[in-house]
Amino acid sequence: MGEVKQVGIGTLQKGSYVVMDGAACKVVDIQISRPGKHGHAKSRVSAVGILDDKKRVIVAPSHDNIDTPIVEKRTAQVLSINGNMANVMDIETFETFDLKIEDELKPECVEGCNVLYWVVLDTRVMKQVKST
Repeated sequence: MGEVKQVGIGTLQKGSYVVMDGAACKVVDIQISRPGKHGHAKSRVSAVGILDDKKRVIVAPSHDNIDTPIVEKRTAQVLSINGNMANVMDIETFETFDLKIEDELKPECVEGCNVLYWVVLDTRVMKQVKST
């Protein structure tokens, strides 16, 4: 699995990234129940997968820790396009690899343009086409 770090569930906010069921997710809602007679406050965290858009929910004590993925944002240049895949080269490392072109980026994604991609849990995702 890619790079992760541990943070307290009680410190999460909307928009934070967490790892749930082995998938990187963005927190969309947090509800904290007050502590009971013998227990601790519980947090109900709802999140949506960054890569698969699936909704996931966990309930855990607020003092527990949860993994958060380290999202690396990088730039690459498109070398060639084949269907919905683009062969790209990282601007810094000169590594070449294929990235899936998201449907909303297809009109802008052309050979020679620069794209922003994220590395999340060893998965690369094209996020935006940079304007020159």
